[in-house]
Amino acid sequence: MAEMKTGAQIVIECLIKEGVEVVFGYPGGANLPIYDAMTFYPKIHHVLTRHEQGATHAADGYARVTGQVGVAMATSGPGATNMVTGIATAKMDSSPIVCITGQVGTGAIGGDAFQETDVTGVTLPVTKHNYLVTDVRDLAYTIKEAFYIARTGRPGPVLIDIPKDVQNAKCEFVYPEDPIDLPGYHPAARATVAQVARALALINAAKKPVILAGHGILLSGATGQVLEMAEKGSIPITTTLLGIGGIPAGHPLNMGMMGMHGEAAANQAIQEADLLLAFGMRFDDRVTGKLATYSPNSKKIHIDIDASELNKNVRVDVAINADLQVVLEQFNGDVEAADRTAWLNAIRDWQEDSSQRDIINSNDGIFRAAQAIFDVWKFTKDNNPVVVSDVGQHQMLEAQYFKHEKPHTLITSGGLGTMGFSLPAAIGARFGAPKGQEVWVIVGDGSIQMTITELMTAVQENSNINICIINNGYLGMVRQWQQLFYDERYAETPILSPDYVKLAEAYGVQGLRVTKREDTLAALSAAKAHNGPSLIEFVVEQHDMVYPMVPAGADLHQMIRRPTA
Repeated sequence: MAEMKTGAQIVIECLIKEGVEVVFGYPGGANLPIYDAMTFYPKIHHVLTRHEQGATHAADGYARVTGQVGVAMATSGPGATNMVTGIATAKMDSSPIVCITGQVGTGAIGGDAFQETDVTGVTLPVTKHNYLVTDVRDLAYTIKEAFYIARTGRPGPVLIDIPKDVQNAKCEFVYPEDPIDLPGYHPAARATVAQVARALALINAAKKPVILAGHGILLSGATGQVLEMAEKGSIPITTTLLGIGGIPAGHPLNMGMMGMHGEAAANQAIQEADLLLAFGMRFDDRVTGKLATYSPNSKKIHIDIDASELNKNVRVDVAINADLQVVLEQFNGDVEAADRTAWLNAIRDWQEDSSQRDIINSNDGIFRAAQAIFDVWKFTKDNNPVVVSDVGQHQMLEAQYFKHEKPHTLITSGGLGTMGFSLPAAIGARFGAPKGQEVWVIVGDGSIQMTITELMTAVQENSNINICIINNGYLGMVRQWQQLFYDERYAETPILSPDYVKLAEAYGVQGLRVTKREDTLAALSAAKAHNGPSLIEFVVEQHDMVYPMVPAGADLHQMIRRPTA
């Protein structure tokens, strides 16, 4: 006879069966039974964040570094609703997390009980799937199914809402060992023979092909296969923001990031191409610019694990719903070696012509954000650190000036653009990254103030993370748009900050400030030598801009360049 266990015990037992070692969360009245049960299971380390949004971002950061499912917990009502932004962030960026929320007792549901919220209804649009478990006998299978859904196909967040009486109820516990088989949910693995033949014909005939490498090359583990195809066929590569790191930055075929703040040469190559190979990317608006004029003369092949992304924004000639790694293994034996010297030379000419964007070597006495970020890269590059960037100008400058050579070394909020993401996500990444790998945060003065309370979480966990605040006294990216498109009416974008050094010290964090570029190295060295979290405030030029920039709704090649004088 199987052992009788409470629902709360079953939750923890199932987490252990799923290989979970760390959980991020915040206790409350409706999930107290789970937290009480956790005290009897030392295998799981719980991280007490200072806000439930921080817990979901931390679980997200952990998932992105490890490729495993991150776990976050919260109580009912405001605890659950505080997770919504983090869940939506994970949904947009295909990050596998499982969020477990407490709920009022089943008899009180629908009666507007204290701290009751219909969290399954609230999160329906931003989860891959969610559950309300009303019978303790369903709990174990539900948890196993949730982890399966979160990690398979296109990964994403799953929420399990568990009423308090279900947590306290008992039943026989037997962990379900049979494989999950869900009707209607069978992620496609392979391309058909006809699809392979059609795609290969286009690839081998192309004179000016370009590979668009998205986040999917990392999620599918296809980085090696993408490089194999590119090298064999002499095909240049450009990446999305979330694809950065999938192709070594120093590889001669890597043109860098595409899109609104991407490399001018990469955007030009897309517009001039006769074939686009879109691998695990969504053709979102920040990548394409004006859809009507996007790469107008090219054939297009799109491979994605999510069928709903195919022909959604850009109509393509070959649409393949399958696992990217598997498809490229089907392709690569038959991709022909080709001499595309003329195409590669044209791209190199564009790259030389766009070099005026580079301001890192400017000696005009102005300390720019790009210089600070570039210097962080120079200081850390031999360690291949994990960098967690936030959202705004500093995010785009990090993508331009920090050269990532390894997969899973850039973590950022791409699709949702969630300010405040970086600090809690870095705490999660620290738990997931190998012990010797450094974790650095690049964050703006606006973003850091949204979740700065998580400094205390970093201290409590003695998380060895290094936080670089790029302080320009503005909500910089919004101010840039106001300068370019709103006649310099800076409505509510100047922002005051606390004394970050004093604030860091109040939290028990090493605090440093850099106001001149020549002092950067000393501050970075002090941060690296410190055992525990460090914070460096870089006080930079207030009115600097991120170039190049494709205005919203403009043609991809209509980039605003940095003025030369």
